[in-house]
Amino acid sequence: MKVLVIGGGAREHALCRSLSLDPDVTALHCAPGNAGIAEVAELHPVDQLDGAAVAALATELGADLVVVGPEAPLVAGVADAVRAAGIPAFGPSQEAAQLEGSKAFAKDVMAGAGVPTARSYVCTTPAEIDEALDAFGAPYVVKDDGLAAGKGVVVTEDVEQARAHALACERVVIEEYLDGPEVSLFAITDGTTVLPLKPAQDFKRALDGDEGPNTGGMGAYSPLPWADPKLVDEVLETVLQPTVDELRRRGTPFSGLLYAGLAITSRGVRVIEFNARFGDPETQVVLARLKTPLAGVLLNSANGTLDDQAPLSWSDDAAVTVVVASHNYPGTPRTGDPIEGLDEVAEKDAPHAYVLHAGTKRGEDGAVLSAGGRVLSVTATGSDLAQARERAYAAVGRIRLDGSQHRTDIARKAAEA
Repeated sequence: MKVLVIGGGAREHALCRSLSLDPDVTALHCAPGNAGIAEVAELHPVDQLDGAAVAALATELGADLVVVGPEAPLVAGVADAVRAAGIPAFGPSQEAAQLEGSKAFAKDVMAGAGVPTARSYVCTTPAEIDEALDAFGAPYVVKDDGLAAGKGVVVTEDVEQARAHALACERVVIEEYLDGPEVSLFAITDGTTVLPLKPAQDFKRALDGDEGPNTGGMGAYSPLPWADPKLVDEVLETVLQPTVDELRRRGTPFSGLLYAGLAITSRGVRVIEFNARFGDPETQVVLARLKTPLAGVLLNSANGTLDDQAPLSWSDDAAVTVVVASHNYPGTPRTGDPIEGLDEVAEKDAPHAYVLHAGTKRGEDGAVLSAGGRVLSVTATGSDLAQARERAYAAVGRIRLDGSQHRTDIARKAAEA
């Protein structure tokens, strides 16, 4: 099977790594990719938002499956263009991807499906914003209605900060604050059958102790030893299957990866948000534990044959991912700095720990340089979270990037519990 992965972040590196280990994958391509993905896949330059260009590349390569990784190409309709060219695509249609592309659309779908979520207001005027903020009170939760690359959500006790963020958005969703720990649960679906993966927890705040601004995610771990063993079955029954059924009922069936961000509140499970693709950094730890070859599962989703999929096989090992970010992230990051120590991780920490690239590129001299806010992540496995965590941080300690930052408390509480 020839597979083309669209994207160039750590999520796509994790996908490419898993696909490269799949015996059914005979050729692996990625567009545009990054410096790390180049080690496991052949890279191709492409505008990943241009559906016609992606479809033409897939046709030229003779791809049997195209995996559209990031949210922006999905919302731009790239998966539709690939399917129109007669090639199976893993990823929802442009219409169905609005589940992530519009918070208001997602709220409407959840209302139709009876999915438990936070009470909310959709606001377009200053008066509506003030009314919503007054109605809920602090902590204020303000979400840009559209795509914002993981930076569109502000959670704050400061009403002026909340109002300023809301006024900067064309349309905004203001909702009640949900208490309790957060859980990420991925599910692969073909629009009818829903196949949940293992849950993970990520860390959105930039600094230790969940301080600092919201980010796209600074680390993650799986499994969740504190979670109810029945959690996945409950979420499948009350959230995932009803959402997929509702979208099919509306004539916009969702196939691909459905990501539910959940809060385990004092009143039960509530949906914080949906994403229409694998999430970074949770993908890194979930795929690190998946033993079933990945390509066939994704192809079954793309072909509408997920009902034929055998039960997934999982490792009992734990996995921890730590993100290394550039100077000033999540503000305007500094880029172009050399990254050293990657060979040391490969020599001393493999196979239990490895680096997945996100914002990297090759310099003219062949050196790996930083090229984004979240530069790379280190993923490690172990017999339990404590061992996986120890291995992850040992590998992080070998990486040298001037001005870089990372959290030191990823999975600490769960490992010590």
